[in-house]
Amino acid sequence: MQTVLQVHFPFNGPFGDEMEKMMATLALSINEEPGLIWKIWTENEENNQAGGIYLFQTRENAIAYCEKHTARLKDMGVSGIEAHIFTVNQALSGINSAPLH
Repeated sequence: MQTVLQVHFPFNGPFGDEMEKMMATLALSINEEPGLIWKIWTENEENNQAGGIYLFQTRENAIAYCEKHTARLKDMGVSGIEAHIFTVNQALSGINSAPLH
């Protein structure tokens, strides 16, 4: 069943175009994660937060990536990481034109 992973954490930048330049290689590598369907990158410069919303094919894929990503962030010195996993209600999401495959 498709599963959403929502992650956010404190982030002091860069944001916008500079973030794009800094994270492009990471973004490309995320495409190779097992079961990943898509990722939306999120950022809030006013609150110094960043993160992402991911859609995975299965809950197991989402959990595995969450563990990997959380460890990577901690290795980079990031704390205050929040991660949440949700099952997608495909019928209701379809009514609202969600980009599900």
